[in-house]
Amino acid sequence: MKYVVYILLGILQGFTEPLPISSSGHLFLFKNIFNVEMLNDLNFEIFVNFGSFLAILFIFLPEILKLIKSFFTYIFNKKKRKMVQENFKYCMLIIISSIPVGIMGLLFKSKLESILTIKWLGVTFLITALSLFLVKNVNGKKEDKDITYKDALIIGLLQVVALIPGISRSGIVLVGCLLCKLKKETALKYTFMLYFPVSIASMGLGILDFIETPASYSLFLPYMIGMVFAGFVTYLSYQWLSNIVKKGKLWKFSIYCLCLALFIFIYFR
Repeated sequence: MKYVVYILLGILQGFTEPLPISSSGHLFLFKNIFNVEMLNDLNFEIFVNFGSFLAILFIFLPEILKLIKSFFTYIFNKKKRKMVQENFKYCMLIIISSIPVGIMGLLFKSKLESILTIKWLGVTFLITALSLFLVKNVNGKKEDKDITYKDALIIGLLQVVALIPGISRSGIVLVGCLLCKLKKETALKYTFMLYFPVSIASMGLGILDFIETPASYSLFLPYMIGMVFAGFVTYLSYQWLSNIVKKGKLWKFSIYCLCLALFIFIYFR
């Protein structure tokens, strides 16, 4: 039964991680409905998040390698700067968008995490629903090369909102990208490019916590199973999200989050 629960949690994490519906919010809701104490296990959270990270990294690896190569080529090879100028600018956009959440995360993340209650989760699902609904008819035309530094800053400031427990990072960043008139495919790509700096920073802090409170060796196998399921389902979930965004059906997640919020308010009244 223990292994089944870890598998279910891995699937839940993997399915919700890419989607604009807050994976942490779903895990918190699962915990409160079924009283699953292992969700308080920080080590397990580190493992399943790493599984999702590997899946998304696999999807974007060619793009990431190209950007890293271009970044260092621009810095160290003046003769080839014009060839990689666009990619270098894209790297700078990612850095600019990541700075606000990095600063605010270091200052306030631990304090914000303490405010999460089941009723507050209902409020955050309502906020997510409203945000996604507001951009349902937005059709931008900007491609990668058209994103401005102003756009990057606006999106970065909106990403800070995702530090509030229960607010979906991918959801709020997607909304920010669409409000800045990015094309749907461009918005989706930029959203997950911003996932990597935040995720790497979070995993770095998680590893430090893991070193301080190492898991029991008896739990490594269920942890690994949960991680594998999280990674596999994350990959499939992203493909599904990509199709939905391209078809302009992001508003469907708005309906889902609204129904989830109403469920929370009724079930936990």
